[in-house]
Amino acid sequence: MMEYDGLLSLDRLERAVEKVRDRLLRSTAALEAAGVPYAVIGGNAVMAWVEQADESAVRFTQDVDLVLRREDLDRARVALEQAGFIYRRAAGIEMFLDGPAAKARDAVYVIFAGERVRPEYVAPVPDVAESVSFASYRVLSLEAVVRMKLTSYRDKDKMHVRDMIEVGLVDATWPARYPPELAARLQHLLDTPDG
Repeated sequence: MMEYDGLLSLDRLERAVEKVRDRLLRSTAALEAAGVPYAVIGGNAVMAWVEQADESAVRFTQDVDLVLRREDLDRARVALEQAGFIYRRAAGIEMFLDGPAAKARDAVYVIFAGERVRPEYVAPVPDVAESVSFASYRVLSLEAVVRMKLTSYRDKDKMHVRDMIEVGLVDATWPARYPPELAARLQHLLDTPDG
């Protein structure tokens, strides 16, 4: 029977976190160097914003998600391939695998600005112009991140919005910023902080 080694597991967790961070930094640096407009979205965007308010409230994410303008995909592809990423399109999903042996979970995922991720979504993906500079990369503005999270509204999106509420980034004045359906979702999250 194998014994549990907490230190070994902690080392693995640290390596996993570092791999995602490295993928984020390498991909955004390649896009920056090539002058391709982009913005970090998803869990890494939430992490960047939450970190500004309360470093101890940061939650780890497993993937790297970016928004690009569709017309910039070819330029982004050249820049990311020069940085060692491999372009794949599978089931309508644009991704850049982190090397030849990488699995889909080891990828940078791309969605396109101004388009709906799903036809039923209330709002399209924000444009890269709705971004701010954080450290060495660009992140969607807080208002745009919250709008995306309220649009997709999966369990992890709700958790991310609650994290932003908990650290004081989002408050009771925010529902007025969004269309009625998204405002109602945000109000529900504000009213039910524990889910």
